Amino acid sequence: MTNRYVVLLAAILMMSPAELCTAQTNSSKVYSSTVNPSIPQSVAICGQTISLDLLDYAERYDRELTSLLYTHGNTLLMIKRANRYFPQMAPVLRANGMPDDLLYLACVESTLNPRAMSPAKAAGMWQFLASTAKEYGLEVNDEVDERYNIEKATAAACRYFKKALARYGGSWTSVMAAYNGGMTRITKQLDAQLADDALELYLADETQRYPFRIMATKAIMENPAAYGFRLTADDLHLPRAVDILEVKGSVESWAEWAREHGISYRDLREENPWIRSPKLTNKTGKTYKVRVPMKDGLSRSTARKAVYNPKWIGK
Repeated sequence: MTNRYVVLLAAILMMSPAELCTAQTNSSKVYSSTVNPSIPQSVAICGQTISLDLLDYAERYDRELTSLLYTHGNTLLMIKRANRYFPQMAPVLRANGMPDDLLYLACVESTLNPRAMSPAKAAGMWQFLASTAKEYGLEVNDEVDERYNIEKATAAACRYFKKALARYGGSWTSVMAAYNGGMTRITKQLDAQLADDALELYLADETQRYPFRIMATKAIMENPAAYGFRLTADDLHLPRAVDILEVKGSVESWAEWAREHGISYRDLREENPWIRSPKLTNKTGKTYKVRVPMKDGLSRSTARKAVYNPKWIGK
């Protein structure tokens, strides 16, 4: 059932018998009220101010903001998930000198689903292809896939951002377009179209939309209540308290390892999606950091009620 008909049904159910009878008698139609979001004069992303005075820019921003507002499910899930995952990702960005606004790029990439896999086989929060992941220092094989390791994948994304930022002379909008369309393609088109910034380029629709989708995502996620999203602290996905244990050798059975550490195999895999096999060969003796959830962090009644952004809750 579409949103329109859900709203219509709700409106009908709220009518008194007399009102319903009158509506039926007069054959009147019941319409939902759809509010168009306001478009500001400018937006800021990663310290770069983008004027929305140009009709083209304003309409592109409007398209993304409207889309995010009226596909409520994924937008609401992003806000809820951010409360769990932003505390893991933001410190890595800051340690690498990257702006917090890049968190919203990850939102656009994966809706903060730590197990996300695209049809093109891009994986994890930052949606790396296997080849690109390896280029930026991540291990990807049948037993370990660090594209699903939130901290390591965020660090790899930072390495990509630094390289792209140097190539595009500090233009974050060009960096964002390159993250979607590839540095080679964006660089080639900047030269071919005699443009200074990727926002000026004529590109595939998805890449043209991409920077504006990040801007619109930032607007909503910085202040959801301003766009009609109403949440309480209990609605947010709570961060899990964990112990970090080092594994330096092989693991014959992760299920046995999990039981020895007082957790289920499922909880181990959910907290460490980079583990891709029931065992770990680890012939090189690499050190892996394994997140072991504490018991009180697995229950709604005992988990710490932390709120990353106070504006995510309340009126």
